[in-house]
Amino acid sequence: MRALLLSMASLGIGLWHYFQWQQQPVITLADPTIFVDNGQYYLYGTGSSAGFPVYQSKDLKRWHIPTSAKEGLALKKGESFGEAGFWAPQVFRHRGSYYMAYTADEQIAIAKGSSPAGPFRQHVLKPLSGEGKQIDPFIFFDTDGKIYLYHVRLKEGNRIYVAEMKPDLSDIIPGSARQCLYGDQPWENTAHTSWPVTEGPTVIKQKNIYYLIYSANDFRNKDYAVGYATSSSPTGPWKKFSGNPLISRGTLSHNGTGHGDLFLDKNGKYQYVFHTHQSREKISPRLTAITEMVFSDSLAAKSETFRFLQKSPVD
Repeated sequence: MRALLLSMASLGIGLWHYFQWQQQPVITLADPTIFVDNGQYYLYGTGSSAGFPVYQSKDLKRWHIPTSAKEGLALKKGESFGEAGFWAPQVFRHRGSYYMAYTADEQIAIAKGSSPAGPFRQHVLKPLSGEGKQIDPFIFFDTDGKIYLYHVRLKEGNRIYVAEMKPDLSDIIPGSARQCLYGDQPWENTAHTSWPVTEGPTVIKQKNIYYLIYSANDFRNKDYAVGYATSSSPTGPWKKFSGNPLISRGTLSHNGTGHGDLFLDKNGKYQYVFHTHQSREKISPRLTAITEMVFSDSLAAKSETFRFLQKSPVD
Protein backbone atom coordinates (compact mmCIF):
# COMPACT_ATOMS: atom_id res chain seq x y z
CA MET A 1 0.00 0.00 0.00
CA ARG A 2 2.80 2.41 0.91
CA ALA A 3 4.52 1.70 -2.40
CA LEU A 4 1.25 2.35 -4.24
CA LEU A 5 0.77 5.67 -2.46
CA LEU A 6 4.34 6.71 -3.26
CA SER A 7 3.82 5.75 -6.88
CA MET A 8 0.60 7.77 -7.04
CA ALA A 9 2.31 10.72 -5.38
CA SER A 10 5.16 10.52 -7.89
CA LEU A 11 2.67 10.37 -10.74
CA GLY A 12 0.87 13.38 -9.29
CA ILE A 13 4.08 15.40 -9.14
CA GLY A 14 4.91 14.36 -12.71
CA LEU A 15 1.49 15.47 -13.94
CA TRP A 16 1.81 18.74 -12.03
CA HIS A 17 5.13 19.46 -13.76
CA TYR A 18 3.63 18.48 -17.12
CA PHE A 19 0.69 20.84 -16.80
CA GLN A 20 2.95 23.57 -15.44
CA TRP A 21 5.17 23.18 -18.54
CA GLN A 22 2.12 23.20 -20.82
CA GLN A 23 1.07 26.54 -19.35
CA GLN A 24 4.47 28.22 -19.63
CA PRO A 25 4.70 31.38 -21.70
CA VAL A 26 5.81 31.15 -25.31
CA ILE A 27 9.15 32.79 -26.12
CA THR A 28 8.64 36.04 -28.03
CA LEU A 29 11.67 36.41 -30.26
CA ALA A 30 11.19 37.43 -33.89
CA ASP A 31 13.67 36.54 -36.68
CA PRO A 32 14.96 33.65 -34.53
CA THR A 33 18.02 31.50 -35.02
CA ILE A 34 19.28 28.42 -33.15
CA PHE A 35 22.97 27.49 -32.80
CA VAL A 36 24.01 24.03 -31.61
CA ASP A 37 27.22 23.68 -29.61
CA ASN A 38 28.57 20.97 -27.29
CA GLY A 39 25.19 19.30 -26.89
CA GLN A 40 23.37 22.54 -26.11
CA TYR A 41 20.96 24.64 -28.16
CA TYR A 42 21.19 28.43 -28.08
CA LEU A 43 18.29 30.58 -29.28
CA TYR A 44 18.63 34.22 -30.32
CA GLY A 45 16.41 36.72 -32.10
CA THR A 46 14.95 40.19 -32.42
CA GLY A 47 13.42 41.14 -29.09
CA SER A 48 15.24 43.92 -27.25
CA SER A 49 16.26 47.52 -27.89
CA ALA A 50 19.36 46.86 -25.77
CA GLY A 51 20.81 44.02 -27.87
CA PHE A 52 20.10 40.34 -28.45
CA PRO A 53 18.44 38.05 -25.88
CA VAL A 54 19.66 34.47 -25.60
CA TYR A 55 18.03 31.27 -24.32
CA GLN A 56 19.60 27.86 -23.77
CA SER A 57 18.17 24.32 -23.90
CA LYS A 58 19.44 20.76 -23.95
CA ASP A 59 16.33 19.27 -25.57
CA LEU A 60 14.66 22.02 -27.66
CA LYS A 61 11.76 21.98 -25.17
CA ARG A 62 12.84 23.54 -21.88
CA TRP A 63 14.43 26.96 -22.45
CA HIS A 64 16.13 29.20 -19.91
CA ILE A 65 18.40 32.24 -19.89
CA PRO A 66 22.06 31.18 -19.46
CA THR A 67 23.48 32.29 -16.13
CA SER A 68 26.54 33.66 -17.94
CA ALA A 69 24.46 35.98 -20.16
CA LYS A 70 24.72 39.46 -18.72
CA GLU A 71 21.21 40.91 -18.33
CA GLY A 72 19.98 38.00 -20.46
CA LEU A 73 21.75 39.39 -23.54
CA ALA A 74 24.34 37.70 -25.75
CA LEU A 75 25.22 41.04 -27.32
CA LYS A 76 24.69 44.29 -25.46
CA LYS A 77 24.28 47.78 -26.91
CA GLY A 78 27.48 49.79 -26.45
CA GLU A 79 29.79 46.78 -26.67
CA SER A 80 29.40 46.39 -30.42
CA PHE A 81 28.15 48.45 -33.35
CA GLY A 82 24.66 49.91 -33.24
CA GLU A 83 22.34 52.22 -31.35
CA ALA A 84 18.94 50.82 -32.36
CA GLY A 85 17.17 48.27 -34.53
CA PHE A 86 18.92 45.12 -33.29
CA TRP A 87 17.49 42.59 -35.72
CA ALA A 88 18.01 39.12 -37.17
CA PRO A 89 21.18 37.67 -35.59
CA GLN A 90 23.11 34.60 -36.71
CA VAL A 91 25.69 32.82 -34.54
CA PHE A 92 28.42 30.53 -35.87
CA ARG A 93 31.86 29.17 -34.99
CA HIS A 94 35.00 29.87 -37.02
CA ARG A 95 38.63 29.06 -36.25
CA GLY A 96 37.90 28.32 -32.60
CA SER A 97 35.92 31.49 -31.86
CA TYR A 98 32.22 32.32 -31.84
CA TYR A 99 30.75 35.08 -33.98
CA MET A 100 27.45 36.88 -34.27
CA ALA A 101 26.40 38.52 -37.53
CA TYR A 102 23.49 40.90 -37.02
CA THR A 103 21.65 44.03 -38.07
CA ALA A 104 21.72 47.37 -36.24
CA ASP A 105 20.92 50.84 -37.53
CA GLU A 106 19.95 49.10 -40.80
CA GLN A 107 23.54 48.01 -41.34
CA ILE A 108 25.30 44.66 -40.87
CA ALA A 109 28.03 43.99 -38.33
CA ILE A 110 29.94 40.99 -36.98
CA ALA A 111 30.96 40.67 -33.33
CA LYS A 112 33.16 38.05 -31.66
CA GLY A 113 32.76 36.09 -28.42
CA SER A 114 34.35 33.27 -26.44
CA SER A 115 31.02 31.54 -25.71
CA PRO A 116 27.68 31.00 -27.53
CA ALA A 117 26.04 32.90 -24.66
CA GLY A 118 28.32 35.88 -25.28
CA PRO A 119 29.26 38.50 -24.64
CA PHE A 120 29.78 39.27 -28.33
CA ARG A 121 31.89 42.40 -28.79
CA GLN A 122 33.84 44.43 -31.33
CA HIS A 123 37.18 46.11 -30.69
CA VAL A 124 36.22 48.74 -33.26
CA LEU A 125 32.51 49.49 -33.38
CA LYS A 126 31.74 49.52 -37.10
CA PRO A 127 29.52 47.83 -39.71
CA LEU A 128 30.56 45.99 -42.83
CA SER A 129 30.92 48.01 -45.99
CA GLY A 130 28.24 47.94 -48.64
CA GLU A 131 25.76 49.99 -50.59
CA GLY A 132 22.82 51.66 -48.83
CA LYS A 133 20.75 50.01 -46.11
CA GLN A 134 21.57 46.34 -45.45
CA ILE A 135 19.82 43.88 -43.13
CA ASP A 136 19.34 40.14 -42.38
CA PRO A 137 22.86 38.66 -42.62
CA PHE A 138 23.59 34.97 -43.08
CA ILE A 139 27.20 33.77 -43.27
CA PHE A 140 27.70 30.63 -45.35
CA PHE A 141 30.88 28.55 -45.41
CA ASP A 142 31.18 26.67 -48.69
CA THR A 143 32.99 23.35 -49.06
CA ASP A 144 35.74 24.96 -51.16
CA GLY A 145 36.69 27.25 -48.26
CA LYS A 146 35.06 30.41 -49.58
CA ILE A 147 32.79 32.41 -47.27
CA TYR A 148 29.67 34.23 -48.42
CA LEU A 149 27.44 36.86 -46.85
CA TYR A 150 23.80 36.51 -47.88
CA HIS A 151 21.86 39.61 -46.91
CA VAL A 152 19.05 41.96 -47.86
CA ARG A 153 19.47 45.34 -49.50
CA LEU A 154 16.70 47.90 -49.28
CA LYS A 155 16.63 49.01 -52.88
CA GLU A 156 13.36 49.11 -54.83
CA GLY A 157 12.07 46.54 -52.38
CA ASN A 158 13.79 44.14 -50.00
CA ARG A 159 16.10 42.19 -52.30
CA ILE A 160 18.37 39.31 -51.34
CA TYR A 161 22.03 39.68 -52.29
CA VAL A 162 25.22 37.67 -51.82
CA ALA A 163 28.80 38.90 -51.45
CA GLU A 164 32.02 37.01 -50.86
CA MET A 165 33.68 37.62 -47.50
CA LYS A 166 37.35 38.09 -46.73
CA PRO A 167 38.79 34.99 -45.00
CA ASP A 168 39.19 36.84 -41.69
CA LEU A 169 35.52 38.01 -41.78
CA SER A 170 36.64 41.63 -41.51
CA ASP A 171 34.57 42.74 -44.52
CA ILE A 172 33.16 41.73 -47.89
CA ILE A 173 35.40 41.55 -50.96
CA PRO A 174 34.82 44.75 -52.97
CA GLY A 175 32.88 44.24 -56.18
CA SER A 176 31.68 40.74 -55.29
CA ALA A 177 28.05 41.58 -54.43
CA ARG A 178 25.31 40.37 -56.73
CA GLN A 179 21.54 40.05 -56.52
CA CYS A 180 20.03 36.62 -55.81
CA LEU A 181 16.29 37.22 -55.98
CA TYR A 182 13.41 39.61 -55.31
CA GLY A 183 9.65 39.40 -54.94
CA ASP A 184 8.28 38.76 -58.41
CA GLN A 185 5.73 35.98 -57.76
CA PRO A 186 2.11 36.38 -56.61
CA TRP A 187 2.57 34.59 -53.26
CA GLU A 188 5.50 36.92 -52.47
CA ASN A 189 3.46 40.13 -52.75
CA THR A 190 -0.15 39.44 -51.85
CA ALA A 191 -0.71 43.11 -50.95
CA HIS A 192 0.38 44.18 -54.46
CA THR A 193 2.70 46.79 -52.98
CA SER A 194 5.26 48.78 -54.96
CA TRP A 195 7.91 47.62 -52.46
CA PRO A 196 7.98 43.79 -52.68
CA VAL A 197 9.78 42.03 -49.84
CA THR A 198 12.05 38.99 -49.86
CA GLU A 199 14.22 38.62 -46.75
CA GLY A 200 15.56 36.39 -43.97
CA PRO A 201 17.90 34.25 -46.11
CA THR A 202 19.33 30.93 -44.94
CA VAL A 203 21.55 28.84 -47.24
CA ILE A 204 22.44 25.15 -47.10
CA LYS A 205 24.22 22.87 -49.56
CA GLN A 206 22.82 19.38 -50.21
CA LYS A 207 24.30 17.02 -52.85
CA ASN A 208 26.01 19.92 -54.65
CA ILE A 209 22.77 21.91 -54.79
CA TYR A 210 22.46 25.19 -52.91
CA TYR A 211 19.13 25.87 -51.20
CA LEU A 212 18.27 29.49 -50.39
CA ILE A 213 15.39 29.56 -47.90
CA TYR A 214 13.71 32.95 -47.57
CA SER A 215 10.57 34.78 -46.46
CA ALA A 216 8.31 37.00 -48.55
CA ASN A 217 5.69 39.73 -48.01
CA ASP A 218 5.97 42.41 -45.33
CA PHE A 219 6.32 40.78 -41.89
CA ARG A 220 3.14 42.59 -40.80
CA ASN A 221 1.19 40.89 -43.57
CA LYS A 222 -0.78 37.82 -42.46
CA ASP A 223 0.54 36.14 -45.65
CA TYR A 224 4.18 36.40 -44.56
CA ALA A 225 5.51 32.99 -45.62
CA VAL A 226 8.57 30.86 -46.35
CA GLY A 227 9.81 29.50 -49.67
CA TYR A 228 13.08 28.48 -51.25
CA ALA A 229 15.14 28.62 -54.42
CA THR A 230 17.96 26.40 -55.69
CA SER A 231 21.17 26.85 -57.64
CA SER A 232 24.25 24.91 -58.68
CA SER A 233 26.38 27.87 -57.56
CA PRO A 234 26.45 29.88 -54.30
CA THR A 235 26.04 33.05 -56.34
CA GLY A 236 23.20 31.87 -58.56
CA PRO A 237 21.31 32.07 -60.80
CA TRP A 238 18.50 30.89 -58.52
CA LYS A 239 15.37 28.97 -59.49
CA LYS A 240 12.39 29.32 -57.16
CA PHE A 241 10.58 26.15 -56.12
CA SER A 242 7.29 25.76 -57.97
CA GLY A 243 5.55 24.56 -54.79
CA ASN A 244 6.28 27.68 -52.72
CA PRO A 245 5.41 28.62 -50.04
CA LEU A 246 6.48 25.78 -47.75
CA ILE A 247 5.37 27.45 -44.54
CA SER A 248 2.39 29.78 -44.49
CA ARG A 249 -0.89 30.51 -42.73
CA GLY A 250 -2.39 28.07 -45.21
CA THR A 251 -0.22 25.19 -43.99
CA LEU A 252 -0.11 26.06 -40.27
CA SER A 253 -3.26 28.15 -39.58
CA HIS A 254 -1.15 30.88 -37.96
CA ASN A 255 -0.63 34.33 -39.41
CA GLY A 256 2.75 35.86 -40.22
CA THR A 257 4.80 32.66 -40.46
CA GLY A 258 8.38 33.37 -41.46
CA HIS A 259 11.91 34.72 -41.10
CA GLY A 260 13.77 31.89 -39.45
CA ASP A 261 16.81 29.67 -39.72
CA LEU A 262 17.53 26.04 -40.57
CA PHE A 263 19.69 23.89 -38.30
CA LEU A 264 20.54 20.24 -37.69
CA ASP A 265 19.42 18.96 -34.30
CA LYS A 266 21.22 16.39 -32.13
CA ASN A 267 19.14 13.59 -33.65
CA GLY A 268 20.29 14.43 -37.16
CA LYS A 269 17.00 16.05 -38.17
CA TYR A 270 16.68 19.44 -39.84
CA GLN A 271 14.58 21.94 -37.93
CA TYR A 272 13.40 25.39 -39.01
CA VAL A 273 12.90 27.96 -36.26
CA PHE A 274 10.78 31.00 -37.18
CA HIS A 275 8.16 33.41 -35.84
CA THR A 276 4.43 33.92 -36.18
CA HIS A 277 2.08 36.76 -35.34
CA GLN A 278 0.84 36.98 -31.75
CA SER A 279 -2.71 36.13 -32.90
CA ARG A 280 -5.07 36.60 -35.82
CA GLU A 281 -5.75 40.15 -34.64
CA LYS A 282 -2.36 41.16 -33.22
CA ILE A 283 1.11 41.15 -34.78
CA SER A 284 3.50 41.71 -31.88
CA PRO A 285 5.15 40.51 -29.79
CA ARG A 286 5.76 37.77 -32.31
CA LEU A 287 5.90 34.16 -31.13
CA THR A 288 8.83 31.78 -31.65
CA ALA A 289 8.02 28.44 -33.26
CA ILE A 290 9.73 25.42 -34.80
CA THR A 291 8.96 22.73 -37.35
CA GLU A 292 10.87 19.80 -38.80
CA MET A 293 12.12 20.01 -42.41
CA VAL A 294 13.04 17.12 -44.70
CA PHE A 295 15.05 16.84 -47.91
CA SER A 296 13.92 14.38 -50.57
CA ASP A 297 13.32 15.33 -54.18
CA SER A 298 12.50 18.75 -52.78
CA LEU A 299 12.55 20.50 -49.41
CA ALA A 300 9.40 20.08 -47.33
CA ALA A 301 8.10 21.21 -43.94
CA LYS A 302 6.44 18.62 -41.69
CA SER A 303 3.52 20.74 -40.49
CA GLU A 304 2.46 18.08 -37.95
CA THR A 305 5.68 18.79 -35.99
CA PHE A 306 4.92 22.51 -35.59
CA ARG A 307 5.04 23.85 -32.04
CA PHE A 308 5.86 27.02 -30.14
CA LEU A 309 8.99 27.28 -28.00
CA GLN A 310 8.31 27.82 -24.31
CA LYS A 311 10.23 29.14 -21.35
CA SER A 312 11.08 26.57 -18.70
CA PRO A 313 8.85 26.32 -15.62
CA VAL A 314 10.20 27.27 -12.22
CA ASP A 315 11.32 24.09 -10.41
